[in-house]
Amino acid sequence: MDSTYPLFPVFAFLGFFLPLIPLPWHFQAWNSGTCFFIFWTSLACLNQFVNSIVWHNNALNPAPVWCDISTRIMLGATVGIPASSLCINRRLYRIATIQSVGTTQAEKRRAVLIDCLICLLFPMIFIALQYVVQGHRFDILEDVGCYPVIYNTLLAYFTTNIWPIVIGLISATYCALTLRSFARRRLEFSQFMSSNKALTMSRYFRLMALAMTDIMCTTPIAIALVVINLTSAPLEPWRSWEDTHFAFSRVEQIPAVLWRSNHLVVVGVECTRWLNVVCSLLFFAFFGFADEARKHYRLAFRFIMRLVGVDVDSNSRSTKGGMKMKDNYMTSSPAVDKNLHSLPLPLYMPTTPFTASSADIKSPLSDVSDVSTPTTATATMNEIHTPKKHLQSESLPSPSTRSFDSNVSSTCISTNPTGDEHTKYYNAI
Repeated sequence: MDSTYPLFPVFAFLGFFLPLIPLPWHFQAWNSGTCFFIFWTSLACLNQFVNSIVWHNNALNPAPVWCDISTRIMLGATVGIPASSLCINRRLYRIATIQSVGTTQAEKRRAVLIDCLICLLFPMIFIALQYVVQGHRFDILEDVGCYPVIYNTLLAYFTTNIWPIVIGLISATYCALTLRSFARRRLEFSQFMSSNKALTMSRYFRLMALAMTDIMCTTPIAIALVVINLTSAPLEPWRSWEDTHFAFSRVEQIPAVLWRSNHLVVVGVECTRWLNVVCSLLFFAFFGFADEARKHYRLAFRFIMRLVGVDVDSNSRSTKGGMKMKDNYMTSSPAVDKNLHSLPLPLYMPTTPFTASSADIKSPLSDVSDVSTPTTATATMNEIHTPKKHLQSESLPSPSTRSFDSNVSSTCISTNPTGDEHTKYYNAI
């Protein structure tokens, strides 16, 4: 009875899916080391998810070609994840020790090329070297699935077991140098980060925390697995190529009751497959709740709501400034009312609302229908600026908002109430 089922398949699928969410903005920011970390952790979790589903409660061999691919994915992830962490620490160190603020496109391409060599080419060479110490095709463990086979000889420790430890130690060295350089050159570091739009201060420290956590997880476990391999089975001498690859095409199918009877084997197998899930979930914990992640979540939510016919943008705009319907009447928000009160009004127009009966309402042009000759009205400036008593308690526009014709003299104002001017005025209001 597998006590980790269905817990492990669920977490393995989450480990495959969740790191892919922050991938677009890391790819846009040229964070090649982070992108490779996402690639290896997601691929490893997908591989473990399929194996845990297909080989639940059985140790059959229905898909030998898949097992050939699956075992090589497991071997590649063994060094691919630590190598990606190394590239992240290497980039953080270069940023902490950078001499100039700007970074050219050629330097970015060179850095990406080096990361590709470390995170892709090196794992491929590592996978190819495993054939030297591969005793037979593969094993199938019940409840686990396909599993690579390494002949427990001294040569295997130099071609397989030692490399995750070596990469982890190099990555830890870069991490220590980065912390020391950051402590010494805070001013230059701040200037560079302020000029770099793709890498913020928050993302920098989250990358550093991810790399340090990965070092603390992978390197001790790699050392523990070496100890388990040395103690769980006797170390065989390397005799010849033919002896190592004798009956190479065979596949050993091991029931759970057999491989679970050895406690060290159980620890090694479970640590190997759970470590990939832990690395994936740690990455999402550092980058899945950041500001840029929440922004993309909002965009995705709006996209999904538009697919189902709900316009979220129009609903949010209706609650902001602008006109809106209320009880079949068109009303304006307080922000619009404030803007209306700040508009310049004529001096003879009160700012308070007024009421009138239908009999009092006349045509705008009726006031000038009997005017045959222009009339002139004069008033002093003091009279103009002095409101009537019934308007003293009301607010009038400030003098700065009032405009006068430059041709008007300082002692009087002339008005020419022609039909055209009245039409323009009443149309304006």
